Amino acid sequence: MRGLPAIGILMLALCGVSESAFAGKRVALVIGNSNYQNVATLTNPANDAAGIAEMFRKATFDVVDSRRDLKSLEMRRALREFSDKARGADIAVIYFAGHGVEVDGTNYLVPIDAALERDADVDDEAVSLNRILLAVEPATKLRLVILDACRDNPFAKKMKRTLATRAVLRGLVSVEATRPNTFIAFAAKEGSTAEDGVGDHSPFSAALLKYLTEPGIDIRKAFGFVRDDVISATGGRQEPYTTNSLGGNDVALVAAPASPPPAANANADIRADYELAERVGTKEAWDSFVAVHPSGFYAELAIAQRKKLAAAGEAAKPSKLEEQPRPAAQPANVIEDRPPAATSAASAVATLTPPPTAETAKVGSAPPPDLPRQLQTELRRVGCKTGEVDSDWSASARRALSLFNAHAGTKFDVRLASLDALDAVRARPGRVCPLECDRGFRASGDQCVKITCDDNQVEGPNGTCRPRSEHTPKVTQRERHAPASRGRKCFVYGSTSFCE
Repeated sequence: MRGLPAIGILMLALCGVSESAFAGKRVALVIGNSNYQNVATLTNPANDAAGIAEMFRKATFDVVDSRRDLKSLEMRRALREFSDKARGADIAVIYFAGHGVEVDGTNYLVPIDAALERDADVDDEAVSLNRILLAVEPATKLRLVILDACRDNPFAKKMKRTLATRAVLRGLVSVEATRPNTFIAFAAKEGSTAEDGVGDHSPFSAALLKYLTEPGIDIRKAFGFVRDDVISATGGRQEPYTTNSLGGNDVALVAAPASPPPAANANADIRADYELAERVGTKEAWDSFVAVHPSGFYAELAIAQRKKLAAAGEAAKPSKLEEQPRPAAQPANVIEDRPPAATSAASAVATLTPPPTAETAKVGSAPPPDLPRQLQTELRRVGCKTGEVDSDWSASARRALSLFNAHAGTKFDVRLASLDALDAVRARPGRVCPLECDRGFRASGDQCVKITCDDNQVEGPNGTCRPRSEHTPKVTQRERHAPASRGRKCFVYGSTSFCE
């Protein structure tokens, strides 16, 4: 909360202003190492770092320190300077793209001038993950470290071992976030490597650019979306890994915008007026409603109701109030005598028309025109309705509303289309009902994509690819598509059959 003196903060707190109303200090250090001097260069780290830095700038971070191709001394100096900038910050983020190695259970990030001729050289020439975590330590609410550095170790083949027991493994090793309010994200899980990508960005960084600074999204959920995108983009070959020590409250890199009142509450008065006009069910009632509420969703419904009455020749007769003798000074038109701004549609309708009779109640009880079609359209938008929509509340429409009830926790009567159900479905911004895919396909966003596994992998549960065990025979393309038996995938080899 920069720029507010302590006494001002106290006064605002006493007045009930929430802490989320202020944007805390956020700082980021972005490093992309591509042009390595002693091993092959990498294509995408520079592009990835440029994209991530621009993402933080658009998210209005207070400090975005973007560095490229750092040598060992430069990298340590950058971390030291960033640690000073992180003091007093709510959120501190370090992103690194480049080579990373794991030696004897410790992860290291590799500067561009590292030679690493011996395993013991990593302490002198590379930067350990612990040093990275120390640089974000001064932040108070979130210490985030993102490593797109799980590529193959290019030094492993030529690196001399000083101790036979000292291991140099593939990729980076998994760690646990032990410091409070810390979140560590790896591009790939332990023992596997991350792909550099064939486009402008690696699969991991491309997913980060898509989700990480979405306003109001909790960081744990954001990285869940990142994981799903990377698995889909790599055909299951790469799965990101995260560890954190965060509490129960949501933590977002970008605060959610101030949300307007729910539509149901904002339209409560208009809806009450509409329901009163609907109970009366006369042309005069709808005229009064439209006069007070000339535009909007309910106005369109009211106009449709009025047209329906006119087409059916069921326009209401003059009310008893209009038939009663009036004082000579009183205008003949009751609507013109109404104050233009102070009178609501509800009072206008109550003054203009009598209580509903059995006939008018019957007319008013029918659902508004196009309400079934509008509700079906919204149910299809949230993934609960398939196929075409029409003006009939058919069995497929009832099934769609039943699915919405099951996944949204509502209890609407599926036998009819109601305004309550329409308002509830419209209030949902995205998909509610899960996407169901046939066997051999898996959900990816709003589409079903075919599962494709490498020859050294087999299809596992939930549409994933898992490594083939040494006892699992390699199958041909023809055998991979052999018919399944009792829900399992089976293969035939001569006189012998095998089922997963």
